[in-house]
Amino acid sequence: MEVKEGFDYFSWVILPLIIYFARMTDVTLGTLRIVMISKGKRKIVPIIGFFEVLLWLVAIGQIMQNLTNVMCYLAWAGGYATGTFLGLTLEEKLAIGTQVIRIITNKDSSEFQAELKKNKHGFTIVDGHGAVGPVKVIFIVLERKSIKQVSQLIKQFLPGSFYSIEDIRETSQGVFTESNARKLDFARVLLPLRKGT
Repeated sequence: MEVKEGFDYFSWVILPLIIYFARMTDVTLGTLRIVMISKGKRKIVPIIGFFEVLLWLVAIGQIMQNLTNVMCYLAWAGGYATGTFLGLTLEEKLAIGTQVIRIITNKDSSEFQAELKKNKHGFTIVDGHGAVGPVKVIFIVLERKSIKQVSQLIKQFLPGSFYSIEDIRETSQGVFTESNARKLDFARVLLPLRKGT
């Protein structure tokens, strides 16, 4: 297939690609910046914001100079969509932050507790009363990257138990795995596990 002589590759191919990648990157950074704000990571947020806005200015500047080029509009929209997807995917892979798992169960949790201790996960157990009688409420604070492992333990040792997972912005003390303790700087303030019944 022959390309017509005089076809403007820059305007119809290269420029839209520049806009696409600039927009994709700035939206990815924007998604990560919002996540970092919600996690209380204040030191990195201004740096991410700087590059996010810089790339946005590059992309919008090119759009404003080429208002008649429909490919630039498609590249802008495509970059936004891709950047949103990439930002969320990257945030999920990084698994930044700390979460609490709250389990409500009327089952014997002694084997579950032993497994948590074996994996060096701290927990607190509180007696409660549910709609059908006495229950135990188990709280476990851990890094997001450990959530999948503990969720599998819940399904294995406490099948059918209700549990919820929530984000925590900040923690001050507790029992954490060795790598978490170093990372969170809690190595010197580890508290003993509270024994459940």
